[in-house]
Amino acid sequence: MSDNRRRRSPKMYMVASDYKVQDHLEGTIRLQRGQLCLQQEGGAHRSGRGDYLWVKVIDNGCVVKVDRQVLNEVPAEFAGLLEPVPDLDIRVKLLSRTQFLQRMAALALGSEVRVIWSRSQSELAEAELRYRGPLTRGSSAIHFGVQLKGWAAGRGKCNGSYKGHQLFSCPDGCGLFLPVSEITLPRSSRSSSSSEPQSPVSILSRAAESSVPQPLAVGQRVCFIQDECVQRGSVQFCGALSNRTPSTLYVGVLLDHPGGSWDGYYKNTKLCSIPSPEYGALLPLSKVTAESRSERSPLAVTSPKLPPLPLPNKPALQPPSPIKDPSQPSSRPLIQPAMLLTARKALQPPSSSAPRAAVKPPALTTPKPALQPPLVPPNKPQAPPTDQSRSSNGFHNLPSPPIAEQRAEPGAWLEVGSMVEVNDPPLFGVIRWIGQIHNIPEPVAGIELDQELSAATDGSYLGERHFHCPANKGLFVRLRNVRRDSRFPEPELPINQVDRCNSIAFANWSSKRVEEHTPPLSGPDARVTYEGFKKGIQGHLNSCYLDASLFSSFDWLLFWPVAAQNNPISQSAQDLLRCEIVNPLRRYGYVCASKTMALRKLLKEETADSGFTNEEKDPEELLNQLFLLLQVEPLLKIRSVSQKAQECFIYQLFPPSSPLLSPLVSPGPLRVSSVQALLESSFMHSGLKLTEAPSCLPLLMPRFGKEFKMFDAILPSLSLDITDLLDETLRQCSICQSVAQWECLQCYEDVDITPGQLKQYCNTCNTQVHTHKKRQMHRPVEVRGPRGCWEGPVHGARQLMDLFAVTCIETSHYVSFVKHGPGATDWLFFDSMADREGGENGFNVPQVRSCPEVGGYLSLSVDEVSRLDASSLRDPVRRLLCDSYMCLYHCPQLSLYK
Repeated sequence: MSDNRRRRSPKMYMVASDYKVQDHLEGTIRLQRGQLCLQQEGGAHRSGRGDYLWVKVIDNGCVVKVDRQVLNEVPAEFAGLLEPVPDLDIRVKLLSRTQFLQRMAALALGSEVRVIWSRSQSELAEAELRYRGPLTRGSSAIHFGVQLKGWAAGRGKCNGSYKGHQLFSCPDGCGLFLPVSEITLPRSSRSSSSSEPQSPVSILSRAAESSVPQPLAVGQRVCFIQDECVQRGSVQFCGALSNRTPSTLYVGVLLDHPGGSWDGYYKNTKLCSIPSPEYGALLPLSKVTAESRSERSPLAVTSPKLPPLPLPNKPALQPPSPIKDPSQPSSRPLIQPAMLLTARKALQPPSSSAPRAAVKPPALTTPKPALQPPLVPPNKPQAPPTDQSRSSNGFHNLPSPPIAEQRAEPGAWLEVGSMVEVNDPPLFGVIRWIGQIHNIPEPVAGIELDQELSAATDGSYLGERHFHCPANKGLFVRLRNVRRDSRFPEPELPINQVDRCNSIAFANWSSKRVEEHTPPLSGPDARVTYEGFKKGIQGHLNSCYLDASLFSSFDWLLFWPVAAQNNPISQSAQDLLRCEIVNPLRRYGYVCASKTMALRKLLKEETADSGFTNEEKDPEELLNQLFLLLQVEPLLKIRSVSQKAQECFIYQLFPPSSPLLSPLVSPGPLRVSSVQALLESSFMHSGLKLTEAPSCLPLLMPRFGKEFKMFDAILPSLSLDITDLLDETLRQCSICQSVAQWECLQCYEDVDITPGQLKQYCNTCNTQVHTHKKRQMHRPVEVRGPRGCWEGPVHGARQLMDLFAVTCIETSHYVSFVKHGPGATDWLFFDSMADREGGENGFNVPQVRSCPEVGGYLSLSVDEVSRLDASSLRDPVRRLLCDSYMCLYHCPQLSLYK
């Protein structure tokens, strides 16, 4: 075989952004930014909705189909280096640093390196590179084997062997195997090339002065970002976790306010004491920032140590400025004399209680509360500003009175263009520049004043221009001494809607707890109790997916045996679901949003997915996680022709490849199919069978967004016949009603013999049907039946399931239809956000209303629905037929014992 025909090695990709994949057996599969994916052979797939690739996710081993747009190709020489890096954020940053990766990939054995030490990230251990390559046969992950030197010698973990294989030789306790993210080069090696980027240590850095994050002390005040809000607290633990990369430190924080989900334990090991999980948080050190004094108290006056002041006998350090005769009148209107006097006082150095101490510079070793401006001549302590005051080049540390705004993070609300004030009486202006100035250890703001100040500049400082403005209007001030313009009202700070849900704000919307078992009402009693506004489950913060799903509740979930000793969260979730949500809903017809928020917090704690409390989700994502949390056995056991049975909670219906030509679609103005036909077609074309009859069957409808619906309407079948979808059961011949022994997929689509219906035959009928010249190429498959002989007709009962709820979606909002009685018209429509009281910080008003007209449409056939005028369909019928998302079926007889 020629070289150009040799099979190419598969490409490696990195996930560029978080991505969700829907799998009909596994449910929702989440791909995280930074995960590596290996393209599968023949995995390219192009459709009308874009290009897709079948890839294997290296980090978890699953094979999924992913949109090519969310994948970034990884060069082959870098894939092995990035694979063992455990931190996905670091992996993403490393991919952009090609020069560093190239240098590490070609680094010669025996080279001197530095290792980020496991116990203290403030230290680097000397080491020698002894091995570079995979640790096991067949692996593509490249590790670096190093021999520790100096003070770290003897503190390693091996002698150069890994799982019995000697990869290099060194004394015991001197060897380590590390990913590329844990190794850096000595400074001499890094500085040998000006174009060489910094080592991976800088990726972990949160301060410009150190190459690695500094460990935090127990009791130290810290802050971090959570759900777009700043959380503050004190450090209770700082160190490495047992099964994590040794150099990755984690911080346990005791929060000032509830909002956490950690109890102080990690895998049954107590790390610290946390009084309540709501006040605990465990997160990487790189996500935490030490809280400065100015953030803790508005009265703090201690500031970082400043560089030494320039001595008066060194005028070379003073910025050049034109000499102006103070006797000459100015052609521009200057600021008022009272403000000039205040500014002059601000320009003087800090003074002691002695009256004449103001003219003396302070000691050079004394920490300064602000940047010291050039000295005012001592012989003119009260004179107006002259050329000496001009020589400051507009940089001032104008004192600011302590106000509540200083409690905010420095500069959190400030940006270029912000209207601000400095000093008291205030000087007003607009920020034109924010940045760093040489020898100033903190951010500086360049302000264009509203009025001229003789000590100001035109936007330059020390001869370097930072912004442009008219002369005598540019002022440079430390950012922490700038405050919001008090002439305008302060904007309202965003409210944490997750915490607000459990606050006193919802006191008037609260619902009661009901301990005793409460069966659901039916018929007229249900309409009396459930119908009306402020009925159902109150929606809050994108909760409609959960509200619509829980309104169609499953009784067996409430009493499923949960082993509380194994997982107390499961017990808490079941108690919350039964006593706080379902029972109150059945007795009083209403549940407050604070109850469902408590359930969402439990799901967030169990899954580590913060999106459960504030983001939009899908009902199947909720149900899958809720069933797993309650340790429920899978509802469905499905077997393919060549594989063993697989278990799942929800089944995704798959449409035919060409709906327009499919026998599932009835002729008429509307493309319509039924759930019965879609289920049979999906099972037939996929070669699937149910190994046992389920007591509950949740089915996801086929849909691909508003613009690409496969069908104009889907008719929910009131009764679902699954007899012929069961494996190893007696099935009836479609022609003579004898025991069926064959089934044929090609006959299912044959337009000459009632297309769209299952075709199964006994031996005689199978021979007769396939004798026809049009069907001689069919490939019937033998039916698996129970053991033993059976002759004659089959008159067994059919296995039927009843429709009890339908969840619908329109413009990302979920609603539900629920059957509340045996009558054909016993249907309720529920919307958790039907109305609203108040504005952004208001409350959603849920509504339940009777919709008997739904029963009339559900009793129509597919042909009758297809001939309807779409414009004649009104809510809620239109939403039921055209926007169905999930249909829920159950078998009342099986529910008694399954």
